[in-house]
Amino acid sequence: MDRVGIGIIGCGNISEAYLKAARTFGILDIRGLADLRPEAAQARADAFGLRAMSVAALLADPSIELVVNLTTPAAHVPVGLSAIAAGKHVYSEKPMAIAPAEARRLRDAAQARGLRVGCAPDTFLGGAHQTCRLLVDQGAIGRPVAGTAFFMCPGHESWHPNPAFYYLQGGGPMLDMGPYYITALVNLLGPVARVAGAATRVRAERTITSAPLKGTTMAVEVATHVAGTLEFASGAVVSMAMSFDVPAHRHLPIELYGTEASLLVPDPNRFDGEIMIGRAGAGWTSAPTQHRYADGNYRSIGVADMAHALRGGRPHRASGDLAFHVLEVMAAFQASADAGRHITIESRPQRPAMLPVGLAAGTLDEG
Repeated sequence: MDRVGIGIIGCGNISEAYLKAARTFGILDIRGLADLRPEAAQARADAFGLRAMSVAALLADPSIELVVNLTTPAAHVPVGLSAIAAGKHVYSEKPMAIAPAEARRLRDAAQARGLRVGCAPDTFLGGAHQTCRLLVDQGAIGRPVAGTAFFMCPGHESWHPNPAFYYLQGGGPMLDMGPYYITALVNLLGPVARVAGAATRVRAERTITSAPLKGTTMAVEVATHVAGTLEFASGAVVSMAMSFDVPAHRHLPIELYGTEASLLVPDPNRFDGEIMIGRAGAGWTSAPTQHRYADGNYRSIGVADMAHALRGGRPHRASGDLAFHVLEVMAAFQASADAGRHITIESRPQRPAMLPVGLAAGTLDEG
């Protein structure tokens, strides 16, 4: 196998999940880890038997073809542009940027250099979500008509060691959790055509209740409850709510309603989960997962798919075009709330190709 040299910039919480999952995919050759805090990069390097290096050294390393950008949202574009300037492909944590104009800069810079941009989330490549895609494409629920998508919680200050960035520009429930839900929906239904939204900010400050900052306050700059309607180009209409202001609820993450049946889609922040189909008068039945990668946390599968795509000359699934569309949709909720009208979505990405059924472990292409 012609492996792809990978460099990771950003060694915070999410990097551990990426590094664990990367061991699954033989095409990924992690050549170095970097962080503005050298001690963070060294700690991750020591834990995984890898090499810590400075950001400048990582970008200058000719053996690194693809930079995985795991920095905070506000740094996604600056770090991505640095990687592109160094001649590297770049795969970013979600969201692609904190605003569509910034994401467009990144995408245009890569295109001008003949480089690729990829972006999380890649959970839609998990076996449960790929099987839901298969069921929709096979007509198991008939024509999709409507749906719901809900993520609601009290906020991240009860568990995250440094949650302030969730409440600054680039944070909030929509940009934090919306990528999982909207990406999953686009995978199932195709692109969004129009958005109507409402957004509220309940408090200007919040108190951290997790260690080590317990008792300190943090500013809230963004809406913390965002709700509205997604109108898909296919004609389906999905009600959506993303919130950091809900103490408890009983909504399932995603439900799709078709002309023949309804589909319960598992949590889009996971790769696994039970799939249920319900028919009028017949109740609910479990649908077996038919795809691989539904038995763990594979939070490097999008990077691995991009690496395979580089070697095979095919499109990668967790693409910059998909991530840009998702960001445009998320930004439209606030724009709609501010303007008091529907917002038309200009981008129209293709649905990513479905993963084949029956893949061997660690692979993403047949044969």
